[in-house]
Amino acid sequence: MTSLSVEMLAADPEPITSAGHAQLGIAVLAGIAVIVLLITKFKLHAFLALTIGTLALGAIAGAPLDKAIASFSAGLGSTVAGVGVLIALGAILGKLLADSGGADQIVDTILAKAGGRSMPWAMVLIASVIGLPLFFEVGIVLLIPVVLMVAKRGNYSLMRIGIPALAGLSVMHGLIPPHPGPLVAIDTVKADLGVTLALGLLVAIPTVVIAGPMFSKYAARWVDVPAPEKMIPQRTSDDLEKRPGFGVTIATVLLPVVLMLAKALVDIVIDDPENTVQRVFDVIGSPLIALLAAVIVGIFTLGRAAGFTKDRISTTVEKSLGPIAGILLIVGAGGGFKQTLIDSGVGQMILDISEDWSIPALLLAWLIAVAIRLATGSATVATISAAGLVAPLAADMSTAHASLLVLAIGAGSLFFSHVNDAGFWLVKEYFGLDVGQTIKTWSVMETLISVVAGGVVLLLSLVI
Repeated sequence: MTSLSVEMLAADPEPITSAGHAQLGIAVLAGIAVIVLLITKFKLHAFLALTIGTLALGAIAGAPLDKAIASFSAGLGSTVAGVGVLIALGAILGKLLADSGGADQIVDTILAKAGGRSMPWAMVLIASVIGLPLFFEVGIVLLIPVVLMVAKRGNYSLMRIGIPALAGLSVMHGLIPPHPGPLVAIDTVKADLGVTLALGLLVAIPTVVIAGPMFSKYAARWVDVPAPEKMIPQRTSDDLEKRPGFGVTIATVLLPVVLMLAKALVDIVIDDPENTVQRVFDVIGSPLIALLAAVIVGIFTLGRAAGFTKDRISTTVEKSLGPIAGILLIVGAGGGFKQTLIDSGVGQMILDISEDWSIPALLLAWLIAVAIRLATGSATVATISAAGLVAPLAADMSTAHASLLVLAIGAGSLFFSHVNDAGFWLVKEYFGLDVGQTIKTWSVMETLISVVAGGVVLLLSLVI
């Protein structure tokens, strides 16, 4: 689910191998099998398994070793450059929240206001609001400290709290503009942004309810794990004379949300890349600047408000970065594996095969997005590729049905996240799960989102 640039995704580079469809298909299955086997059977670290699995994929696909390595390195580098910095900034903000007592303030308030059966519903609502303007990875790093602390302090099952939060973020990412996938699909099929947004929210509500609070009941039974201690931001000490208030703490956490939402609104209203106001908001609303601003503001609203000295703040920042080193390597390697799949021509293979499918346009769009998602691991790549293929079908569609076509693509792009998706590894590491547990919870949740959203889209097409 890493957020790649539109220019990179739109490009059509020469594949690194000339293998036929059958050989590519075998290479994909073999690469995934190697990764799963090394992690589950031989207990190899996921970073090494992903690296070896990528080399196996390239070798079986007939790609020159140097090109396979270059693809892997490029994918790892772009993922770490984009997502890694966000994870680091999120970790710093999370540690500031924990050490200052701000996270305790949020958790205490949530536990006091929403307890028992209402807690999963509160989490899905919070995640959906936060996830509206944010990339999936940014939402994760902002929400994880709160999710883990609510689960631990309230003695809730981690899956009962975590799944609703993940569902809220994922549904927003796949279906609702201004996320990059939906925006590009809207532009490709010439759909109306406002109609797509309205219908997207209509599809999102039942989808997030079923895949979030309702599914979390079963996920909690299948995978009963505690919140991982190493991922819960721990206070450096408990000698706090005071802690930040709830209002200022929430304002600090929501600052990047506000900045990114403001950027999205300005982009929609002005829609002129040369306009000075839009250029300013494009900068301050970018994920990097928005999270960096939250960290800098947090130093004062959280750290200084709790009476921290400059040395104490420096210690907090330093100690926040150690626990995320492994996550950065694993997520980066996941991005490298995905990029090797793309450069090998797997996405194009799916498009070629799907040209002969004779089925209704909305179902065709969903199936193509599903196939590309399964093969490449990227929801954004699946959305953009599928939109390009089915765009001619939208020429004779009504405004509403063109928007439903976009939503069918977005729904398909979320289907069954697995080992070739960097988001899979992000969730696995943050929640302290093994591969099997991640599949039974996160992967099944993603599949539910895809199927339910696709079904709702088809039902809407019958009545509008």
